[in-house]
Formats: sequence, C-alpha cells, structure tokens
Amino acid sequence: MSDEVIVTRGLSRRFGELVAVRDVSLDVLRGEIFGVLGPNGAGKSTTIRMLCGILDPSSGEGTVVGFDIRRDAERVKERIGYMTQRFSLYEDLTVEENLKFYAGIYGVPLGKRRRRVGEVLERTGLVARRAQLAGTLSGGWKQRVALASATIHEPPLLFLDEPTAGVDPVSRREFWEQIHALSHDGTTVLLTTHYMDEAERCHRLAFIFRGSVLDVGTPEEIVARRRLRGAELVTRQAREAAEALRRDAAVEEVAHYGNVLRVVTHDDADPEVVVKRVLVGELAPDSVRPVRIGVEDAFVSMVRSDERSEEKSLQAAS
Repeated sequence: MSDEVIVTRGLSRRFGELVAVRDVSLDVLRGEIFGVLGPNGAGKSTTIRMLCGILDPSSGEGTVVGFDIRRDAERVKERIGYMTQRFSLYEDLTVEENLKFYAGIYGVPLGKRRRRVGEVLERTGLVARRAQLAGTLSGGWKQRVALASATIHEPPLLFLDEPTAGVDPVSRREFWEQIHALSHDGTTVLLTTHYMDEAERCHRLAFIFRGSVLDVGTPEEIVARRRLRGAELVTRQAREAAEALRRDAAVEEVAHYGNVLRVVTHDDADPEVVVKRVLVGELAPDSVRPVRIGVEDAFVSMVRSDERSEEKSLQAAS
C-alpha cells in the first residue's frame, strides 16, 4: 500500500442549494492519527461518509486505501472500519456474540474467526465481559465493543465519527490509549471530534468550518501559525477587567474562569504587557502569569477570523 492512505482533491458535496463540504483536499499517511475538527454542522460527518463510499461527492475526486471513492466504493468499504457514536450493537447478544456476528459481516474466514475474536477481546480489555449482554454495558464498555467490532477484520484504515461523544473522561482516556496502540501497529485512523483536548492527541489535524478546510498540520504547526500568546490574571473585578481588555486591539479573546481571566493576544503581542497597560488603577490585577496556547485557542481564532472576513464581504456586497 502507498504511504498515502487517503488522497482527496477539491472534494465537495451539495444538498440542493446547501454546500455541506467545499473543496476539501487532504493527504492522510499510513499509521497516522488524523483528526478532523470543527463545530457541529461544519461538514465533518459528510466528509467521512464520502471517504467511506457511502455518499457520492458532488465534485472533486479522491482515493481511499488505493481505490477511487466514486468507481470503487464497494472495494473501499471492504478495506475500512467505521465507527460512530451511534454504532449499532445487538443488545440482546453477548459481547462475544456481537463480535462473531460482525466478523461474519466483514467476511473474516471461518477458520480465522475464533482467533480474531479472542485477539480483540484481549486487546480491548473485554475478556471478563465476553458473556455479558451488550445492552447491560455502560457507555464506555459499549464503546469498547464498538471499536472491537469495527476492527475485527483488521482494516488498514479506521474511521471514527465523534467516537467519544457522551463518554465519561476516564473511558475517553482509555479509548485513546487503544487508538494509539492501533496506530503503532500500522492502522491509519481518521476521526472527527469537536473536543479540542482530543485534537492534541492526533498526529495531524484539519480544521473544517462551514464545509471548508481552514488549516492542516500538526497541532504545534497550527498553533504556531496563529501567532497567539496567552496569560492568566487574578482580579477581584473580573467583569470590568474583561470588558476593558476586549476593547484593546491586541486582544483576541478573554475568557472567565471564576476570578481568573485568561487573555489571548494576536500577532505575537506580549499579553502581560497588554494587561499591565490596559488594567490600571482599581482594575490592576493581583497577579499575571503566562499560559500555554493550545489547539482550542487556534481554532477559535480561525473561526472568528473567518466570520469577520465573511461579515466584511457581506458589507462590501451591500
């Protein structure tokens, strides 16, 4: 297999007058955990459905595991695993019976089926629950069964569409350990999420907003390109201080965390200098300290920049 497991150029999808996905071009490499981030309705799930061969693109082209997503959709489906937050488990079957059923659906040879079921039970920590009815499992354990079912046929590429939505933090962490183990063994993983902390766990990211890709790169590259800096300050007049800071041209974002304010500046402006310049007299903070800029800061900055550009275009058109 080529090192490029997914290649798309100008992929678009329209539903009548609505453009759900617009000119998406991506390259995803073998063994990579590639995150597609964006708010609800951004076009993430539509993009995945096109890549899986479930939905035909309106324009553009793409190959997945070496097959054309238009001409060879059925061949694509045979070579991928697909899991969503609504992954269908048969609740009146045991964990092991579910795995045997999906092994049959995915065409795992009968002579190999028992071994594969045992392997995925072991890998996902489900051995002790193999005889438990799926319907009696908690959300986190159901998620494990869903992942085991989606990988029972050892696909080279795994699609995860919002896989941790509604799952508790401990189960989310354990799930991510399994994802990294799959990646280490050579499986390519493409996932969608709107949890920005999960984005930091991916090798590379694509940010999608209004159906368009805003940026692609490693988390570090994407954050660095925004040229943001951050600081936290403690103040007893948080509301008044936040209003004053938001009026400053160097400030990108101000967020409340109790009596702590988190300030993000753009164009590499020093946030501590800005805070001390803006907040004087009664608004002077008790303390100020620098903080790390993360993927969430970069994403919010990109979205707001895109919204400002859209607003300017509408004003110019009117």
